[in-house]
Amino acid sequence: MFSIRTIMALVGCSLCAAGWTRASDADGPVAHWKLAGDAKDSVAGRFDARNHGVEFSAKGPDGKSAAATFDGRKAHLRVKPDARLCPGTGDFTLTLWVYTGESPNDVGDLVTLYDETKRVGFNLSLRTNAGATGTANVRQLQFGIDAGAEPRWTDEGRPGTSVLAFALTVHDGQLYAGTADNASGKTGRVYRYAKTGEWIDCGAPDTCNAVTSLVTYKGKLYAATGKYRFAGSSLPESDNTNAGGGVFRYEGGTRWTEVGRLKDVEAIAGMTVFRGCLYASSLYKPAGFFRYEADGKWTMLVVPDGKRVESLAVFNDSLWATSYDDARVYRYDGDKWEDLGRLGDDTQTYAFAVHRGRLCVGTWPSGRVFVRAADRWDDLGRLGDEKEVMGMLVHNGQLYGGTLPLGAVYRFDGGQTWTKTAQLDQTPNVKYRRAWTMASFDGRLFCSTLPSGHIHSLEAGPCVTFDREFASGWQHVAAVKQGGVLRLYLNGKRVAESRRFDPTKFDLVNESPLQIGAGSGDYFHGSLTDVRLYRRALGEAEINALAQR
Repeated sequence: MFSIRTIMALVGCSLCAAGWTRASDADGPVAHWKLAGDAKDSVAGRFDARNHGVEFSAKGPDGKSAAATFDGRKAHLRVKPDARLCPGTGDFTLTLWVYTGESPNDVGDLVTLYDETKRVGFNLSLRTNAGATGTANVRQLQFGIDAGAEPRWTDEGRPGTSVLAFALTVHDGQLYAGTADNASGKTGRVYRYAKTGEWIDCGAPDTCNAVTSLVTYKGKLYAATGKYRFAGSSLPESDNTNAGGGVFRYEGGTRWTEVGRLKDVEAIAGMTVFRGCLYASSLYKPAGFFRYEADGKWTMLVVPDGKRVESLAVFNDSLWATSYDDARVYRYDGDKWEDLGRLGDDTQTYAFAVHRGRLCVGTWPSGRVFVRAADRWDDLGRLGDEKEVMGMLVHNGQLYGGTLPLGAVYRFDGGQTWTKTAQLDQTPNVKYRRAWTMASFDGRLFCSTLPSGHIHSLEAGPCVTFDREFASGWQHVAAVKQGGVLRLYLNGKRVAESRRFDPTKFDLVNESPLQIGAGSGDYFHGSLTDVRLYRRALGEAEINALAQR
């Protein structure tokens, strides 16, 4: 007679021999990189990662065990391509512990398995996006999939009677637009996006015709103002002759508090946060560059060779600036500027974007994008027959750029190839149309246009975003695809969910390596541990249990 224990053991052996897997094994992760001293896969050693400069010197969430440290420059882990890591059209879950410092700018990609050429795979990332004038996104958590989906644009309406949304910024779960208006007696205003076709008026911070920049600083929304010269866009000038140059803090509703007015500045060009301080630049001559010290107190700083610094971005612990003087790019270390040269035969440089760990910049009048490679600028090609590249942003694995004179948006498809997704502004009988600035919000890319004043959104594969600033310190992240929906969890709590889609249209199988700490955006700067990939959708109780460990 066999005992019950013996019978169960024999049944288990026969199931294994027949190729079956125990339920507990099937429920577990297909790969698990603990990153506690090495880059090995602890499930079965099938998916050990190759280490590219990652160190294992950090302390984990418990303060004792080791974790992997990524330098934000080149360090990452790479797992060779394997079909078993690709979820196909099925459900899957990514979980991991993420540590970031206080810097709002230098974050990066977390886990990606994505073919940029075919636009197939998934991306889990932290993004800080520099807009054309302000900072569009600060430490935004994003999770997206794609399988070569056709881009789909939606007209989201026009904020008020604006000719242009100069700035788009996501702050505390909301999308804000700073506008310019040349209609008689009109002022620049700030609007908050409610839904397609509906923008809520948040008031006019100043008496001039434009709100030129928006930025999040120490948990508050700040707006900068200007007297925009509409003739620069071949439009009738405004009869509002009030000068701008003021910076304001949003107090809710339609209330704004002035925190300073910059000396000899008619219009502010850009704002950004660098090493914990707020900086602003002048749009027109004389060139100006300022640091906020306290309400009513701004320090005037040096500018490089008397040249204007315009769009501001932070990358690899330096502040970078474009210029409308001689198409140069400058780098600031907190004390002095370094001239990084002129780009081609151009005369102006515009917005920045970080793509594959390198800084990209748009130009006038060649309509080209250049990328910083070591100590030189490489040409990434011209966007159609356009003359100017303004707003740029990496969204769901791809780099996009907005243009003049057609007001179109192009997608970078590698090499020097740019594919036109749409002409957003169709205003007839005008010389210039602009696709001005961009921001990522609610899983979509938003882009403002001139002179129609309309704002449009792009869906290019399902995507979900957590539209609040990702906190510093250790945080547990889970990204789930279940059927036709994507979800994000932070410390065990669901914080975002995508619109529904047809999962049969998104087969994620590709031949790219899985990367930890790298992807189509920037190299990750911080620490990671306990990275798990499941070929099923974990339930909320399971995710919460992992977050409590």
